[in-house]
Amino acid sequence: MPLKLVQLPRISRLAGSGPLAASARLLFVGLALVLGACSSKPTYEKAELRPIQTTLGVKQAWRAELGKARSALFQPAVVGAAVFSAGDGRVYRLNLENGTRVWQAEIGKTLSAGVGADSQIVVVATNKGEVIALDSSTGKEKWRAQASSEVVQSPVVGYGLVVVRSQDNRIHAFEAQSGKRRWAYQRQTPSLILRVASGLLLTETAVYAGMPGGRLIALTLNNGSPRWEVAVAFPKGATELERVADVVGMPMLQGRAVCAVTYQGRLACFDMATGQQDWGRDFSSNNGLSVDARFVFAADDRSILHAFSRNGGASVWRNDKLVYRDLTAPLSVGRAVVVGDSEGFVHWLSREDGAFMARSRADDAPIVVAPVATELGVLIQSQDGRLVAYIFE
Repeated sequence: MPLKLVQLPRISRLAGSGPLAASARLLFVGLALVLGACSSKPTYEKAELRPIQTTLGVKQAWRAELGKARSALFQPAVVGAAVFSAGDGRVYRLNLENGTRVWQAEIGKTLSAGVGADSQIVVVATNKGEVIALDSSTGKEKWRAQASSEVVQSPVVGYGLVVVRSQDNRIHAFEAQSGKRRWAYQRQTPSLILRVASGLLLTETAVYAGMPGGRLIALTLNNGSPRWEVAVAFPKGATELERVADVVGMPMLQGRAVCAVTYQGRLACFDMATGQQDWGRDFSSNNGLSVDARFVFAADDRSILHAFSRNGGASVWRNDKLVYRDLTAPLSVGRAVVVGDSEGFVHWLSREDGAFMARSRADDAPIVVAPVATELGVLIQSQDGRLVAYIFE
């Protein structure tokens, strides 16, 4: 699948295969990569799955059919014993233990992102930039607000605010109970950017956001004023395409460090208070990273999964047995690192050495959003709208 770029104010369509085509999962379907007058393109072979020795007991606990995501990125949110998710114009609350449906809400709009949730509200967004909040207990609509353009990444909810990022790279904060706009932040962006779900990280005092051009910013939570801005990567190359180095995925916090990764750039960790870089290394990712107390995990643009030391960034291991399978951002959970792929498989690898521990198939459709951890195991949502809960045996 293709990599989609947005050229402001118009849309540029690209196509191809290999690292760029593998990036397609950032943004989905059927575009063409025009690179000069070249009439032929190299091909890249997706790794075939080989039999593995299962060393980790995982099993499917339940599954639910939610409706196709189409070109949206729908990732479930877990709040206590509740699972909230979206699919094809609807929002759902399910029981975490058995997957039974508590309520279903018809939105009546084309959803482009969701969900964000806390114990009181569930929030989704539309391709027209509408931000819609529902009561988490009943599914009844509480309010609607307007962002400046389409929202492609799940809203984040916390500390009395709902924060969303629109496709024009504006960040909007709304009061969680009323939908009243609290603040908005805008910065100048390059003319050519990835149409990619680059998430937001909320803490009690700040919002962290990866931006086009390889920038990572920290905004004060209560008023949106910039605290610091740093370069994760510096764009380089002779053409606009070569200079695309946008932050992808969600910034991740561990201890006092916030880490981020770019396409065609670098992976780096910074002090959350000052923005001072702890360490960085050259890297190109299509989908983001995961961090735990000891390691930073990321799949590169060829779907080679890497583990780096959390302190210092030294390479710990790499697994190249899933090359060009368009891996999701990884999730570190327990003894395993979990990733999904473009054929609906879920791979469980050892966090210590990258060896395969288990494999399952959640769906025949691609998995493009990162797995989500629960107190019981892991949730996987496919692009065809199948939500699968796995538990450890």
